[in-house]
Amino acid sequence: MILPSVKLNSAVISHKPVSHGGIYSVANPSFDILDFSSNINPMGPSPHVIKTIKNQLHTVQIYPDPESLILRKDLQNYTKIPISQIVVGNGATEIIYNFCKSFLSSKTTVLIPIPTFGEYEAAAKLVGAKVKFFKTMDLKQDFNKFISKFPSNGCIFICNPNNPTGNLISKNILKKIIINAKKKNTIVFLDECFIELVPNYNESMIEFIKIFDNLFILRSLTKSYGLAGIRIGYGIGTEKMISILNKIKIPWNVSGLAQLAASAAIAAPNYLDKAKKIIQTESKFLKKNISKLGDYYCYDSFTNFILIKSKLNSSNLQKKLLKKKILVRDCSNFRGLNNYYIRVAVKTRQENLKLLRALGEL
Repeated sequence: MILPSVKLNSAVISHKPVSHGGIYSVANPSFDILDFSSNINPMGPSPHVIKTIKNQLHTVQIYPDPESLILRKDLQNYTKIPISQIVVGNGATEIIYNFCKSFLSSKTTVLIPIPTFGEYEAAAKLVGAKVKFFKTMDLKQDFNKFISKFPSNGCIFICNPNNPTGNLISKNILKKIIINAKKKNTIVFLDECFIELVPNYNESMIEFIKIFDNLFILRSLTKSYGLAGIRIGYGIGTEKMISILNKIKIPWNVSGLAQLAASAAIAAPNYLDKAKKIIQTESKFLKKNISKLGDYYCYDSFTNFILIKSKLNSSNLQKKLLKKKILVRDCSNFRGLNNYYIRVAVKTRQENLKLLRALGEL
């Protein structure tokens, strides 16, 4: 037995890594797989980002700025939030875990509406927090009941728009949630990783960071700007929250190329507007044509992915499509769903036609 004198924390022993999509989630990963399991901007990274990375390859021999100061200043200009209220992470997921490590404990009760992103639960349980769930396919409809379940001195995780359902909560409802949580001395962790890929709506709560001291907002450049392989995200909160998160993050947590790529991404003109036009058109196209196939029910989505209830087993469906070099997200491991749900990203027309053709051949 290795290190017999060390007694492992029970939360560490029981910790189960969350399964996600992407080509490395399946056996025999290959770059020729058409990946509908990852909800990335259908345009991919902007040419400006690619050019920046190529031009800065020589910097890989240099340690990155451990404070990501240039990127945080660029994010300050982008979000209109002071640099002292911005933390940068090696992907949004690192920030989720650092947030839980910093602000939750075995005395904290956490409330999570499900189905949703699994890392909130995993990160909260890893620090010993008591996790409770609120099952809903539409939080807007179950709003009053949800508020009645708020814990005292706790934390509420909300994903908006929600992954995997695609539901979008309005600012008015979110303000009520934050105000009611404040009465309970409870923090609201608001995940806005897909908010920038929502056509026709602006329900971001970033402007309210200056008003609510119990609000923390998470953003991801992975989703919005197609930087999944770079790993870059950021969080916005009070100066006190951010000072703690900046203090406990590991040294050099974000690579130099990631910082440069992120700054280049948010500087690209009209990039998100073009992406949202594609998402708006192609989401309608996919939903209409998948529904015609008869074996599938598509949920309404406000962003760049669609949750689908299938008459076919989700695992078998994924395997059959994978034989056709198409990967969809099997949603059976989302708490609150079962093995008859899949999720597909909204991609370009040419790619979406390949998915429809493959589904029609099953």
